[in-house]
Amino acid sequence: MSRAIALFFLVITAIACINPAFAQSSYPAKSVRIVIPYPPGGGNDIIGRIVADDLGKRLGQQMLVDNRPGGSTAIGAEIVARAPADGYTLLITSHTTYALLPNLRPKLNYDPIRDFEPVSLLATQSFALAVHPSLPAHTVKQVIALARAKPGQLTFSSAGAGTGTHFSGEQFKVLAKVDMLHVPYKGGNTALNAVLSGETTMTFGSLSALSPYVNAKKLRVIAVTSAKRSPLDNKIPTIAESGLPGYEMTPWYGLVTPKGAPQNIIDRLNGAVIAAMQSRDMREKMARVGYEPEGSTPQQLAEHIKAELARYARLIKVIGFKEE
Repeated sequence: MSRAIALFFLVITAIACINPAFAQSSYPAKSVRIVIPYPPGGGNDIIGRIVADDLGKRLGQQMLVDNRPGGSTAIGAEIVARAPADGYTLLITSHTTYALLPNLRPKLNYDPIRDFEPVSLLATQSFALAVHPSLPAHTVKQVIALARAKPGQLTFSSAGAGTGTHFSGEQFKVLAKVDMLHVPYKGGNTALNAVLSGETTMTFGSLSALSPYVNAKKLRVIAVTSAKRSPLDNKIPTIAESGLPGYEMTPWYGLVTPKGAPQNIIDRLNGAVIAAMQSRDMREKMARVGYEPEGSTPQQLAEHIKAELARYARLIKVIGFKEE
């Protein structure tokens, strides 16, 4: 009997030792949560849902999109930073979460380097400066002239204080030497609705989200914020080439998971993302909504994050930007 008991415990111990490795090799064995730190409908949400749908098919498990807006993306980022490091919670991160906020808020409840494992860069896109049709301005120079003629009277809405859309407006103000009032909202959709209703004069937002309203003549796009023209509509000029040299705001999106996730799980996720970004179907989907698919190694995303942290630190210092 004692020999049988000893054998039983030996088998149980062996199973306990093997099980974690087995769980990792069979990843994903259940649905995976993808946290999007914005409300539904904005640029971050669009990219997140496109990626979630494709990864679900490639990995053979459901990807559960979990919108967690608030705190200019800080709330969603903190949720993921505190989640188990098992690869079953992912974050669609961006320039706002990883480059802007850490430079603006020294007491964030997450650290972009310490708390996450990079998986892959996903895509870049263009923001656009869009105005209400009633505004008598069709070019960047005309917007600047109007703002100078009416200091403090023109308003721009953003997805929240400290977000990329807010920074876009502040950078515009400083380089153009104009006084415009910032009006923060809780997400890109509410910021968009504000300018559609005439509550604000203009907004900086995702070109893909703005396009339907531009086509319906409810908004007028003036220029894009990126360094080069958008593949969604290359007839729209950049702000830099329209009278503000040196202006650039190029939103980017990446996929990360909590620090400590097993390397083979990160490799599995990275392989699925790279395959997705190289597929014709994904490239066509991305192009239709104004994104340029990227894909990268985890190390390349880590290096990109560090470079962006440093770049935004320099820009913030130059323009004297302070979060409201």
